[in-house]
Amino acid sequence: MDRKLDTNLHEDEVFINYSRIRNFGNGVFSYVPVGFNRIGGSFFSGITDDAEHTWQSSSVHRFNIGAITSYYNPDNQWAHYYEGIRRANKFLENTVGFEDIIVRDTVTANGKAQYLQQVEDIHWMQQEVRFLRAWFHFELVKRYGGVPIVTSVLSMDEELDLPQDSFDECINFIVDECDAVADTVRTEWVGFKDDEAGRVTKGTVLALKSRVLLYAASPLHNLNNDVSKWEDAAAAAYDVIAMGKYSLHDDYGSLFRSPQSYRSNEVIFSRRDGSSNSIERENYPIGTEGGQSGTCPSQNLVNAYEKLDGWDPFNPYELVDPRLQMTIVVNNSTWNSRTIESWIGGQDGKGQNRASRTGYYLKKYLTDNLNLTQDQESIHSWIIFRYAEILLNYAEAMNEAYGPTADPQGYGMTALDAINQIRQRPGVGIPVIEEGISQTDLREKIKNERRVELAYEEHRYWDLLRWKDATEVLNEPLRGVEITKDGDNFTYDYVEVEPRHFDEKMYLYPIPQEEVLKSDGNLTQNPGW
Repeated sequence: MDRKLDTNLHEDEVFINYSRIRNFGNGVFSYVPVGFNRIGGSFFSGITDDAEHTWQSSSVHRFNIGAITSYYNPDNQWAHYYEGIRRANKFLENTVGFEDIIVRDTVTANGKAQYLQQVEDIHWMQQEVRFLRAWFHFELVKRYGGVPIVTSVLSMDEELDLPQDSFDECINFIVDECDAVADTVRTEWVGFKDDEAGRVTKGTVLALKSRVLLYAASPLHNLNNDVSKWEDAAAAAYDVIAMGKYSLHDDYGSLFRSPQSYRSNEVIFSRRDGSSNSIERENYPIGTEGGQSGTCPSQNLVNAYEKLDGWDPFNPYELVDPRLQMTIVVNNSTWNSRTIESWIGGQDGKGQNRASRTGYYLKKYLTDNLNLTQDQESIHSWIIFRYAEILLNYAEAMNEAYGPTADPQGYGMTALDAINQIRQRPGVGIPVIEEGISQTDLREKIKNERRVELAYEEHRYWDLLRWKDATEVLNEPLRGVEITKDGDNFTYDYVEVEPRHFDEKMYLYPIPQEEVLKSDGNLTQNPGW
């Protein structure tokens, strides 16, 4: 239990004026995750078939060998999110009747206007914090399954006696909270108060609802394939689409670099991470001065990018879905104003200390051409919800509920329309999927589209779990490429980098054993742990 306040003031000294109340509310946002290098220095994708982290001592590899336990899990978020929930509840409880607490001047015109603006702002923040509390619950649910729902500040005894709610009860709570606050938060902050960009909007709330209902409809939690759950998920995704506010960015490659990563019409919610170069330092190719390698894309992922007409296996990175080279640094390409030498003996290839074990390096989210020797930095933002995910949510739910081309609800968009919109985004423009495809085949196309479109955005692992595909996919070896250079020619040999291991019990994280033990029987450990 965290009893400290961000201001280091006693609680009675915090909820007394607008500035301190607002600062405490902003503190709840600090529990919103930033996904850069967050598991043992690796992107979360390092636990999937999309990447291999160069540093073999990294804790991320515990997932890859099936070595997480109820006593040690590198991604144990139980305490983190319950601390966030407690902070949210404290804010909500202590701002009841705040209108009569904050200092106000309602005599002068300027004073009255300022007071009304402050009241309006705290009203918005109350609803935003309520949303964050729901989202923190979802972050727990997607990891642990059913968890205790907490809507008040608890004493120690109350915390230990708290019952464990079911998965469905948790989903219903989160959805109800989204419904309750969707129309009470702002539709947009950019253009209203640009320095407030990053706060919760209606689109953010509806995007969470879309994601939550998609997870609830998926095979891991929808054992009997209740089609009504897919219908609900489709409707929730459509609610975001129907806002007419969001669109696909016209340059996929630049979308993940500031300022596009928080100002683009595609971005629904992101968290700015300030100015730094740690992401570049820990992921630049080893041949770039200051680069240390890091989260390296796999051949498994490279193979997922569609090959276009005329593709040549002797020139494997040309005539491929353009998102490949917008996401991944490949051999003999130009990046950071130099030619990448991933071949054996090259500056970035096998034989160099800390070189990529897969033959590839990460490009997505990284700012190119930072001079690391002079400690040059760049602003970064972690995108949490964006419009492409909503279109993919919609395509998947519509296909499962109604098939590839049916639209019985009159939404004006079929599953096929939604996925083709992404494939035809400006700068990508790969061929559309033709009508006549079966529901089963489109399901596989959607899964692959999610993989390449959302690569390194912390979707792949959770998608494999909710689809119940992890047992098959994450037990396959991770693969890479060994490249031999002969003059101006290259030979590509595809090799196994390491075996991977995934147990059935890993479909849910283990609840931390210390929490189970101190709960006096109120928490039931997940199966197999």
